Formats: sequence, C-alpha cells, structure tokens
Amino acid sequence: MLDIIQLLPDHVANQIAAGEVVQRPASLVKELLENAIDAKATSVSLVIKDAGKTLVQVIDNGIGMSVTDARFCFERHATSKIKAAEDLFNINTKGFRGEALASIAAIAHVELKTKRALDEIGTHIVIEGSKVNAQDAVVVPVGTSISVKNLFYNIPARRNFLKTNTVETRHVIDEFHRVALAHPQVAFSFINNGNTVFNLPASNMRQRIVNIFGTKTNEKLVPVSEETEIVCVEGFVVKPEFAKKGRGEQFFFVNNRFIKSPYLHHAINSAFEGLIKEGGQPGYFLFLQVDTTSIDINIHPTKTEIKFDDEHAIYAMLRASVKHSLGQFSIVPVLDFNKDPEMDTPYDFSNKNPTAPTIEVDRNFNPFEKEQRRRNDYATFKENNNSQLNSWEAMYVGLKSNENLLNLESIEFESEEVTGSFFESEEKPPSEITFQLQNKYIMSPIKSGIMVIHQNLAHQRVLYESILKNITVKEAISQQLLFPLRLNFTNQDVEVLKNIQEQLEHTGFGFSAFEKETIEINGIPVSVKESEIKNILECLVNDIRTDIPDVGFSQNDLLAKSLAKSLAVKTGKPMKLEEQEHLVHQLFACKEPTISPNNKPVLMILDASDIDKKFN
Repeated sequence: MLDIIQLLPDHVANQIAAGEVVQRPASLVKELLENAIDAKATSVSLVIKDAGKTLVQVIDNGIGMSVTDARFCFERHATSKIKAAEDLFNINTKGFRGEALASIAAIAHVELKTKRALDEIGTHIVIEGSKVNAQDAVVVPVGTSISVKNLFYNIPARRNFLKTNTVETRHVIDEFHRVALAHPQVAFSFINNGNTVFNLPASNMRQRIVNIFGTKTNEKLVPVSEETEIVCVEGFVVKPEFAKKGRGEQFFFVNNRFIKSPYLHHAINSAFEGLIKEGGQPGYFLFLQVDTTSIDINIHPTKTEIKFDDEHAIYAMLRASVKHSLGQFSIVPVLDFNKDPEMDTPYDFSNKNPTAPTIEVDRNFNPFEKEQRRRNDYATFKENNNSQLNSWEAMYVGLKSNENLLNLESIEFESEEVTGSFFESEEKPPSEITFQLQNKYIMSPIKSGIMVIHQNLAHQRVLYESILKNITVKEAISQQLLFPLRLNFTNQDVEVLKNIQEQLEHTGFGFSAFEKETIEINGIPVSVKESEIKNILECLVNDIRTDIPDVGFSQNDLLAKSLAKSLAVKTGKPMKLEEQEHLVHQLFACKEPTISPNNKPVLMILDASDIDKKFN
C-alpha cells in the first residue's frame, strides 16, 4: 500500500496559515504597524486604497534590515523576536510567531524597500504569491517601506467574503487607533484614498486621546493612576454623564498591547455602578503594566487575549483604582450627614466688618389695637351691607306683585318628554378586553385562549414598517425646533451621520449644519422627544459601525431597524388601556405582525386546552 501522508509545499502551507493570520485588510495593518513599532520607529505612515483591498502601505523610520534579513523575513517561522521556547514566557515585543510576512506574501503582491543607517544603499524586493520576482539595490531613506497590493488575488473565495469598503475601513481605523493609543511617543499619519484622516504628532497620553477623538474629549476624561506590586494602572476614564448606550471608547492595554477582556470590563462596570443609567457603557483608556512572566499572550491567533496568573487581584486593583479616581475628582457625590448647611459662610463676608446688634422698640405698639380694629371693620361691613340691601329694594319700586304675575294655570305641558337629536343613537360595542402583565406583555383573550404580545417587540415592528415606508416614499412629517439643537460627536461619528443624512431626513430629521465635531439639528420626527435625540443617534451610529451594507435597500433596512429599536416603548413602562388596544390594532395592520425586525417572535397564543392541563 502506498504512503498517503506527504509534506505540503511551502507556498500552500503559507496560504493555509494566512487564513489564520490575515482575515481582512485590518489584519495586514495590525501586523505591519506592530512590526514598525518593534523596529523602534519614531514616525509611522499608513496609506490605504479601497479599504486596503487594493493597497496597504506602511512607511517607518526604524532600524531597517540588511540584505539577508530582507530576503529571509518572508520565510516561514522566521522571526527576530524570540530565539528559544523560554522566550515565550517573557515577551516584550508585538509579534513573535514569524508567520505574518510569509502569510501575507502568499496571498498578495508585496514590495519591500529597506535600509539600515550603516548601509550606503538599501534593498528592494518584489514577491508575488510566495515567489520572488525581483531583488536589487536601491537608494532609499533609513527605515522600511512595505506595500501590500491586491489582497487575496489568488484566493477569490476569500476576497468575496470581505465586507463593503465602509465596514473594512472602519476595521482598519480601529486597528490604527489601538496601535496609536498604545504608543503616544510615536508620530502617526493615516491616508485613505489620498485624503489625510489622521496626522498625530508625538505627544503624551492625554493629548493623543484628544487628537484622535476630538477636542471635546478633553473635558470628559478623569485621570486614573495607581501603582502596586502586582499591577500599575495609568490612563483615563470617561465621566459618567458622558456614558454611551453602545460600546464606545473602551480600550485596555497590557504592556502597551491592546487586549479584550470581558472580565476586566466587568470591573470597570462595577466601579461605575450607580453612576450611569441602565444600559449605559462607561468609556475608558487604561494602561496596565504587569510582569511579563505573569501573563501568557500566546493563547489567541490575534494576540488580543491575555491570561493573567492572578486575575482576581488584577480585578480588585482595577476596580479600586477607578473608584478612587472618581471619588478623588469629586465625580462621586459625597453625603456628609454631620454638616449643617446653616453654618456655611459666603465668601463675600470676608470683606465685611462685624457690627454690634441694636435694639429697636416700637413705642406706638398697643396690644389692644388689633381687637378694636376688628370691631370697627365689622361695623363698617354691616353698614355697607345694609346700604346695599336698600339699593336693591329701590330697584323693585313700582312693581305690582299681583297684576304682572304670569298665569301658570294657562300653561299646558306635553304629556311625554320629547328630546331631539341630530343623529340616531347607536349602542357602542364594548372595547376588547386587554390588560398588561408585568409592564412587559399585553394579554388579550381570543376564542381559542389568550394571546400574549411582547409590547416592546410589537412596537418595534410597527415603527419599523412605518419608518421604512417613510424612507421609501420620502413623505415623513418633521417637527421644526424653535432653537436648533447642537450635539457633539467624534469626527468618525459625524462622517457616519453625514453619509446617511438623506435617509435620516426622510424619517423626519432636519440638519442645518455638519461641522468637524458638531452637528446642528433643526427638525426631529413628531414622535421623538428632543431629550432623546442624542441617545438615538448614538445607538444608530453604534449599529452602523457594527455592520452596514453599502447601498440600497439593505442600508435603509438597517436604519429603520435601529431607529425602531431606539424609539419603541421600553419594557417596564405601564400603558393605558387605549394605548394597549391601539398598539394591538397597529400590530395586526402590519405586513408581518408575528415577527420583530430582528426575527424574534412578537406574540404567542396560550391555548385553552393547555391551560386546562395545568388544572388536571
């Protein structure tokens, strides 16, 4: 029998590894930016075209590579970060597996230019699909420039799985934020399709956050600083009043490496307990420094998950640090039950001279004068009353009591009472019996049993079809504001809202201005309160950032779903009987009354036979 196991060729093995390392253009950006940081660069430029599908280029002024290193770096498992297995437990660099460049070269066209400071000329290498097409000497500045073109050109199936340019660009921006925030001492620039999106100079941590997320962010930040033997915590948290409905600016960095940790996120939520509204998410930019031997980062392909030796201690330290900062900067209200507000002295009293108290005596005071006044008032009232009676009697002088009286005996009355009406009275049928259960469900008796309707999902369905119709027909009713409403957003959020401005105007919104970090609204839908506009738009931007199709009906569909979810009646709100019946009638007037916009069941029927079984 012939042997069936064989070694895969290197280019095939690299293509398989690329499926784990390179998932989308953002993966390229992450690997190349981290390599630039490991190369001790002080200035890094990122250039992308078509969301990275056509071009991803990273230019740095790092230490560069020699001719041998430049050729050897595209080999599989070639790395300068580690030398032995023991080094895995003490990693201070970004990458260490040595698979990134080899995997990238297997599925794209790669062009590398590099030069060290001690070399007179640099090296230029062109690779297509793991095959070296050219290698020659060129004149280039110190550092490295690597260009990745036509991603997944030889794997069409993988290219078809990529999202739209809007979504892929958002993922690229997220990766850029993570690397730029972790290294504020490095200058970064980001160019997308020829337009400069970010130009970040070298600065401190606070300035870097403000440069990325806008100048309005500065007033929202509360510094956090705590140093212990286990962990050192530095960074900022966002004030509770600026908490967002969706996950906004939430960044954890461990040893200058971005991580995702639901466990540590819960620590932040517990520190903000009681300070933010239900459903709000706190924002934070926290940098943790721990011993490299106490963590394991080799547990996830993207290296965004870290295993701590003592997670409970890190949790407690992080929670205590955030609570201490909130209290230190008077974010948490303090109740002092021993303080008497009457003892507070105004500041302007410091310039006043005390004066001796004086005694004043009213020498005209008569304790019996009040009673005398009452008697006089009564007498005056009595006189006035008698005079008024006399004047009324004078009005009837000359009237005869007998002659001018009506003869009541001559008046005839109808035997039956007759009442006229313009319309025939009809008996109004009794309204359908509905009641609310736990302020969450609407119960309605039917012939076969009881129908249970989820009020929030039902209202979502009603609003969804109404909003989608308004967007399609373009006939929504708008309520004009007397004073325009100015709302602050980040630059990225303003761009998202600007892209869907037309669809929002078809739903009833009116925009008068789009500025760098501010939008001005002069009209809102009729059913929306002015105080809810900020939360509605934040939730909308968050949903769009999660996943948005490019154009057409699907974009309108997502917009309608997001607005319906934000505007629908919330669970726990009591509803009047008329409101319940109106919602039920509106629901059954919809095209799909049984399913919510997110494909959840809206209603269910409890059959009478099932109820009978409970009593048997």
